[in-house]
Amino acid sequence: MATNTTTTQAQTKAPFPPFQGETFPSQIFWLVLCFVALYVLLSRVALPRLGGVIAGRNAKIESDLETANRAKNESEAAQASYEKALADARAKAQALASESQAKAAAEAEAQRKQLEAGLKTKLDAAEAQIASTKSAAMSNVRGIAVDTAGLIVERLTGKAPAKQSVERAVDAALH
Repeated sequence: MATNTTTTQAQTKAPFPPFQGETFPSQIFWLVLCFVALYVLLSRVALPRLGGVIAGRNAKIESDLETANRAKNESEAAQASYEKALADARAKAQALASESQAKAAAEAEAQRKQLEAGLKTKLDAAEAQIASTKSAAMSNVRGIAVDTAGLIVERLTGKAPAKQSVERAVDAALH
């Protein structure tokens, strides 16, 4: 057990290797040598490659932005052209609709006037026919009235009246 306690004391009494005075100068030398080698390696090899990658990415981003701006401008121009064409088409359709409506209204008006003229002619002919039928009927009314009045008097009295007296009575009643 005694050896066990001495090894434990020896292990605890030994200083941390980087802080040992006899190894300190060689550690500083290797630290400086590794730092210089790493610096040279990074500055000559790794950093130029990283710089190239970063520059390439920046160039690609700039190129993509220019392409996007160009495409945006083209799409805006296409949209403006589309809207202008749509407005022109609407105006043309409106003009055609107005023209068609005016033409249809003019045709309807002409047809209405033609129908009115035809109806007026038919109405005038019907009125003339009615007037001639009325005058013919009126000329027969007197004769019918004389005959009817004579028959009525004969039926009521039993005797036929004189034709001249019936005619005078009918003429007096008609006037």
